[in-house]
Amino acid sequence: MITGEIRNQIDRIWDAFWSGGISNPLEVIEQITYLLFIRRLDDLYTLEENKAARLEQPMQRRVFPEGSDAKGRPYEDLRWSRFKHFAPAEMYAVLGEHVFPFLRNELARQHGGEDSTYAQHMKDARFTIPTPALLAKVVDLLDAVPMEDRDTKGDVYEYMLGKIASAGQNGQFRTPRHIIRLMVELTRPQPTDVICDPACGTAGFLVAAGEHLRGHHPTLLHDRQLAAHFHQRMFHGFDFDHTMLRIGSMNMLLHGVESPDIRYRDSLSEDHAGEEEKYTLVLANPPFAGSLDYENTAKDLLAIVKTKKTELLFLALFLRLLKPGGRAAVIVPDGVLFGSSKAHKELRRILVEDQKLDAVVSLPGGVFKPYAGVSTAILVFTRTNSGGTDSVWFYDVEADGWSLDDKRTPLLAEDKLGPVPKTALAADEHPKNNLPDVLTRWAEREGSERERPRTAQSFCVPRADIAANGYDLSLNRYKEVVHEAVEHRPPKEILAELAKLEEEIQRGMKELEGMLG
Repeated sequence: MITGEIRNQIDRIWDAFWSGGISNPLEVIEQITYLLFIRRLDDLYTLEENKAARLEQPMQRRVFPEGSDAKGRPYEDLRWSRFKHFAPAEMYAVLGEHVFPFLRNELARQHGGEDSTYAQHMKDARFTIPTPALLAKVVDLLDAVPMEDRDTKGDVYEYMLGKIASAGQNGQFRTPRHIIRLMVELTRPQPTDVICDPACGTAGFLVAAGEHLRGHHPTLLHDRQLAAHFHQRMFHGFDFDHTMLRIGSMNMLLHGVESPDIRYRDSLSEDHAGEEEKYTLVLANPPFAGSLDYENTAKDLLAIVKTKKTELLFLALFLRLLKPGGRAAVIVPDGVLFGSSKAHKELRRILVEDQKLDAVVSLPGGVFKPYAGVSTAILVFTRTNSGGTDSVWFYDVEADGWSLDDKRTPLLAEDKLGPVPKTALAADEHPKNNLPDVLTRWAEREGSERERPRTAQSFCVPRADIAANGYDLSLNRYKEVVHEAVEHRPPKEILAELAKLEEEIQRGMKELEGMLG
């Protein structure tokens, strides 16, 4: 959790870019990302220097080589701690003519060569800050932000990414952090998981999964094999937007994941040979606004469900990517739950009959405001290829802790927000934040939740009932409304009261006639 002072510092950096002529929020984020990455490289190099001096041994890994680059500039000058003291014009020349070529070329060779995911993301890295004065101002402001602590570093970056969401159209790339964390808590990633987000954007789901693992398995990185798995083989993200890939990769790095597999891939259009049954956990909020032509759609997905609807194709993709026993928590538009097309019904039948559908968590319509008002739900399921759905757990989330209008203002203190608040909620605060209750009741889905009436906020529905309703998964299909008991008065009493009322009216009319007559 970042302090108000750090928030103000980031806001000043953001304002500096806008007043300096860069108004595209994605470009601002991208340029800040590069600068943070350059600062991070210098921090890593300083740690290596200190370690070598302490052990009186040569440096094991030199981020900045000895000597000079192709243009004769000493590599030492490419370090943040050096160039931040240069005059603005010289600093500007060093960044544009030396540091960025170093990122694209020399550093790519250190990170696995031209075929590495790092090299692929950084090959188009461009320095677009327009003036030396703006660069000098931004470097000074960034240098004042404390970034030594990994949690602070990650929170700072998350706060900056949140500014994409407030920028309108570009917010489509971002899922609210508390909803991401809810989905991670529902699936509880394990140290041996192989996690994938096939529409990763800024890598919010992968970051949250990594933070969950650090919090719940604090000794994970003490085990050499598990640490290598965490840094190199656990996290996989696909996207077809190069800007998002760069931002996502840097987001993972700033959250302490050294070598995530974040790469270019059009998830719906490419063959998935080599990816099939590769992952044990899928976390995603895929784009579901568009349609694809059959010609551009992967044939292996159409073999599962014939449709042009991206939301259905992504569900088919998740099933393709998961290993048997693998689980998923994914966001879908409400239309997936009750759509009447053959493809909709078939995909729901597959989830219920061929796989194990665990839960449908209905989200309130304002969760994605201000940039989208679509109603959505979280589907939680396990790939089994042999059925296993006994009953499906439903939860009707009515409040997520924030107002459901375009302002999305918090309804509770910060320590009482999110699915795992730092301070427990009182009973009268539940109507403002249902997310902790979601997790509490999710844990009881095989026990006491089975006995809950369908008038409650959460309940279980047997598979046979869902099949009888054409595999409709909309919560309102099964939820029963509580009708308030109305006390009925005897007819004679009502008639007597009406007769008395009529007498009073007649008497009033006669009095009125007398006054007028």
